[in-house]
Amino acid sequence: MGRIGDKFESLRRKKEKALIVYLTAGDPSLIVTKKLIFALEEAGVDILEIGVPFSDPTADGPVIQAASQRALKAGITLEGVLAMVKDVRRFSEIPIVLFGYFNPIFAYGARKFAGDARRAGIDGVLVVDLPYEEAKELRIHTDMVGIDFISLIAPTTDGKRLDKIAAQASGFLYNISITGITGTTAPKIDNIETAAKKIRKITKLPIAVGFGISKPQQAREIAHFADGVVIGSAVVRLIDENKTNPDLVRIVSNYASEIKNALR
Repeated sequence: MGRIGDKFESLRRKKEKALIVYLTAGDPSLIVTKKLIFALEEAGVDILEIGVPFSDPTADGPVIQAASQRALKAGITLEGVLAMVKDVRRFSEIPIVLFGYFNPIFAYGARKFAGDARRAGIDGVLVVDLPYEEAKELRIHTDMVGIDFISLIAPTTDGKRLDKIAAQASGFLYNISITGITGTTAPKIDNIETAAKKIRKITKLPIAVGFGISKPQQAREIAHFADGVVIGSAVVRLIDENKTNPDLVRIVSNYASEIKNALR
């Protein structure tokens, strides 16, 4: 079992649920991203999703799209993100999932990426535009080096396809709470609970719920039936709003701490 599995098992024993936070690498800079990683770990964040900037992030809403564009303009690359994670690993064992799209990985070289990601300390990958039918092109390399392949379950996923995705998934299953892009609407708790129960019947993997979650009360309600929540756009928005504020890191970590407290 790797860092992701160990973390969920540790939380299960403590009767806590996981807080997973998304950061766009390099927004507003890689130096700040690294500071945020350490501060968020201290604030109680359990797993980090580090987003690799991409020019056409089709699954992301306007907040993360804008962050991705800012990071690209600042010259952030996949290679640079891996180097930052490798530096983080000198001081931290927090599980890290690399979040992004397949184009940068394909350009980098899937086999080279898998080896470099493992050496950098990446624990999982979540490739938004690489469904399970096409995942073999990357998984043949990432599975070999022990990197979890995190799979997405959409509200539109039917039972037959859900069975196939769950059978091949590792790490945890990411249950998308809404139809559409990130950070644009609030999810309906009853709908999420129904979907989570459906997934729970066919897998023993942890289930994390994301898209549209931003408040402690939402997290608390979802924690009754899921193993974790993912906070993305709300954190990215907070970073953008405070990018020139010297208290940026403290503001973001305090926000994360409020969400984590709701999951205990």
